[in-house]
This record gives sequence, C-alpha cells and structure tokens, in this order.
Amino acid sequence: LKVFGIRLNRVGRGGFAQVVREAVAHDALVSELIDAMLNARAALWKEYCRLHDLVVRLVAGHELCRRFMQIPGVGPIAALSFMTAVDDPSRFRRSRDVAAYFGLTSRRWQSGSSIDVKGRISKAGDGDVRRALYEAASALLTRYKKKDKVKAWGLALGKRSSHRKATVAVARKLAVIMHAMWTSGTFYCGDPDASAAEMHAETTAKQRKLLGPYA
Repeated sequence: LKVFGIRLNRVGRGGFAQVVREAVAHDALVSELIDAMLNARAALWKEYCRLHDLVVRLVAGHELCRRFMQIPGVGPIAALSFMTAVDDPSRFRRSRDVAAYFGLTSRRWQSGSSIDVKGRISKAGDGDVRRALYEAASALLTRYKKKDKVKAWGLALGKRSSHRKATVAVARKLAVIMHAMWTSGTFYCGDPDASAAEMHAETTAKQRKLLGPYA
C-alpha cells in the first residue's frame, strides 16, 4: 500500500481486512488488486487455523506433551516439536546432550593447552525445534509474571551479558529439563514455595487457555 501512498494506522488482526478495504475504496483498480490479496490471506488464515486445531487436538491427547506444557513458555508447538524430534529419549545418555543435538551449545576450537575458544551456538540439528525452544524461553523471560527459578536464573544471566544470550541459555536449559522430565517421569515445579494445589491450578488454567475445548 505504501507504493500507492497509503499508510495504515495500527490495527489488529481481526479488523485488518476492513481497514484496508476502506483505505483503498476511492481507487477502483487498487481496490480490486488489494481485494484479491485479502481473499488469499483469508483463505490461508482459515487453513492455518484448521491445522493449528489439529495440532492442539493431538497435543491434548498426549500425556507427555501436556506434562511439558507445565513449563512456563512451553506451548503446544514447542512440546510437540521437541517430542517428535527426540523420538526416543534413550538415544541420549545425558539430558544435557540434547541441547547440543539441537545446536544450542557453543562451537569450540581447541589446540593443545594454549587455545580454547568458545564461539556462537553451533545451530546444528533441527532448526524448527531450536526456534520453538528459543520462543518458549523468550516467553518465559518476558511474558511470564510469576516466580520461577529458571526465569530468575535467566534474568540474572541477562544482566551480566545480554538478553539474547540469556534467552539462548534458557532455551538450552529447557531442552535439558524436558528430556529429564521425559526419562524420569517427573513433573515441573518452577516455584519451590508453591503448593501442589497452586501448581495444579496454574497448569489447569494454562492448558484451558492453550488447548481450549480439548483441555
């Protein structure tokens, strides 16, 4: 629209199409062009919602994914992506090996005893799972408002280095925690001071919000 000199104010997803149509209503040619694009957008959004509903339904029926979602920031996509990518947790002798498998550990150059340099993360393995873990870590650090030991650790790390490095570190820790939960059959407890009833209520509320009628 900027090409035609049309600028939009901030608008939400629901009212976007109507605002755009009103902005181009004075020009018949532009209106017809934009209408075709909006129709394509509506069709894509409809199919996206259908696919997302199928994912949510699958996650809702899987006990392990629901257990992963006890972790703040971890939603249906992150839980299902991690589970399907790992497939068999016994492939990894230690839980911390999972972080390296998904490229969340630093590259390292060593030569004898004099050179030992750590670089950026290797970005090996499944990029989709790595991104899902990073987004889960970002949600935990920025959107989760309650007390959580992993969040507190990440925020402290961010003050010493940077928010981006802290988010990567939390994503790495989430991968380790999820694998450990899988192999041991345990549950996540982010706030050691919270009671069992409080943790259950928080988990139930989160699943009801993310899983909707399938919760």
